[in-house]
Amino acid sequence: MLKELFIKIQKNIKDFSNSEKKELEKFIKDEIVIQIDENYEINSKYKIATLKIEKNFAILEDLLTPLKNIKIELDELNGAFNNDLVLAKRVFNPRSKTKAKIIKVIDGKKAELLVYINDKKFYTLKEHIELKSNKSTKYQENDVLIIDNKDFEEIKFIGNLNEPKIDEFISLYLNGETYRDEIKIEPESSMNDEKQRVDLRNLPFCTIDPNSAKDHDDAIYYDEKSQILYVAIADVSFFVKENSELDNLAYKKSSTIYLPSRTLPMLPAILSENLCSLKEQEERYAFVFKLELDLKTLSVKKSELFEAVIKSHRNFSYGRIDRVIDGYFDTYTSLEKDIFDYLLPLYEVTKKLRAKRLKKGFDFRTQENRLKLKNHLLQSIEVETSTASHQLVEECMLLANIEASKKVGNIGIFRIHEEPSFKNISKLIDDVNILGVKAKLQDSVNSTITHIQEEAKKALLSSEIDELIIQSLTQAKYSSKNLGHFGLGFSSYSHFTSPIRRYSDLVLHRMLKTKQIPKDIDDICLHISNQERKIDTIVWDFEDRKYARWAKNNIGTELKVKVVDIQRAKAVCYDKMVGLKVVLENYKAQKLFSKVKVRIVSVNIATKIIVATIL
Repeated sequence: MLKELFIKIQKNIKDFSNSEKKELEKFIKDEIVIQIDENYEINSKYKIATLKIEKNFAILEDLLTPLKNIKIELDELNGAFNNDLVLAKRVFNPRSKTKAKIIKVIDGKKAELLVYINDKKFYTLKEHIELKSNKSTKYQENDVLIIDNKDFEEIKFIGNLNEPKIDEFISLYLNGETYRDEIKIEPESSMNDEKQRVDLRNLPFCTIDPNSAKDHDDAIYYDEKSQILYVAIADVSFFVKENSELDNLAYKKSSTIYLPSRTLPMLPAILSENLCSLKEQEERYAFVFKLELDLKTLSVKKSELFEAVIKSHRNFSYGRIDRVIDGYFDTYTSLEKDIFDYLLPLYEVTKKLRAKRLKKGFDFRTQENRLKLKNHLLQSIEVETSTASHQLVEECMLLANIEASKKVGNIGIFRIHEEPSFKNISKLIDDVNILGVKAKLQDSVNSTITHIQEEAKKALLSSEIDELIIQSLTQAKYSSKNLGHFGLGFSSYSHFTSPIRRYSDLVLHRMLKTKQIPKDIDDICLHISNQERKIDTIVWDFEDRKYARWAKNNIGTELKVKVVDIQRAKAVCYDKMVGLKVVLENYKAQKLFSKVKVRIVSVNIATKIIVATIL
């Protein structure tokens, strides 16, 4: 009620009810609201706003005009919390920037806070704000609990920061994803399709995945003679009915979360690891693209999409297929030989497809750091790079994704990646020139980035410059409108090939089957794009907590790092613990990507901050 009351004042509305006038009298008495005849206005000394807490600061969000928002420091909150309606007093600032401090909470609902004990005081684990309460003294140092934000009563005791198993809960809780363990819905479906499916069980399909994979979304088969590529994708939409309870939960999750400790699947295990997973020698329902290739033009001559029943004759690991591509076949069966006989020529085709694609798209030298844990503690890092087998599978999936995007028309669910702005590209040119890479703006954004990459090779800075290029690009997202995919160089692109772990693909499957577009397609695209960002944040937060624990147990250890943020003196390790981030306490304006040797001097498990000194 109070928020609406102050909005009416700001809009100069004079029609107030008796109960509203009664409320206004309190604020008039305190000189927060001024009454002139029938008009009311907020005293210019004050600001009524909604509090929004960010990572390192807070925003006083104006009730009507975003341009009037005021940024405030976290130590000026005065007991206010996220979404509270607050009274703030403007503070004189000779530098002309508007400043304010919160005087009191006008309207605030009870909410949960995850806190820890530091020196007998409550601190929020998300923003690390100190809470003034005498109720914190009964807990042990580093205890973690959930309290309410008004009277600081305990809601649930979680554990202690010294216990490494607590990290997963913290990362999930801070991002509102603990329900994944709390809500369990099992499907009723089984493989009992009454429709006539195309029978492809005799075709020797295979899957190629990481060695540890439990869910197999996609299988491939290539008929070299007819130059036809089959891409079979798990038919998840058969088992997950639209608007069912299971579907609503999958939409809420939007994606599987892959943590170093475990996988939190989008779908129940009976689907993700069984009925929908294209397991070896098991009959499975699939949504299949039959792609007739033109090897002269390296394009798809004709594509056909249908529901089928298939059997993956073999589930391979990337490593096994890499060895086959390199000529090391190991011991193999006659069935495996039949598969290798089509995989090797298919690999030659995908190499050419990749070369053609990279004339418009980009090849960024990225690597995945896989954290290996034991007893919830970090033991080692496995660096995973794209290999020949990865690229073989990737090119097949890209073909299917492109063809799927073409079949939905102008409105659908597209994976888009917009071209970076001129401002971003100009800054990129300036940044790479500072590093000694002599590059200039070219005729187009595409040719400018290619030119920068070529010059980076000469300066032996390819991976570093690729990092800067990626930072200059916009983030890919989902959209109902086809705006193309700049990074891949495609005019039309969708996600079709991973419906077990991505809700976007499930939506696309339904659209391709029914020829209907969901009424709320824009809301779906926005939600799953936001969920994608949130899940990235969860994984990064969890990994940083594991790095911090390792560093805490290795104070004094020397590491090799490279500077990655010259504004905040941050560096990242590239030897013993690849990916570990440190703050340099004696940073002396070293250049970006400078490589230095450091020693770990202190660690804060709660904030994940690892401090190192340059040797």
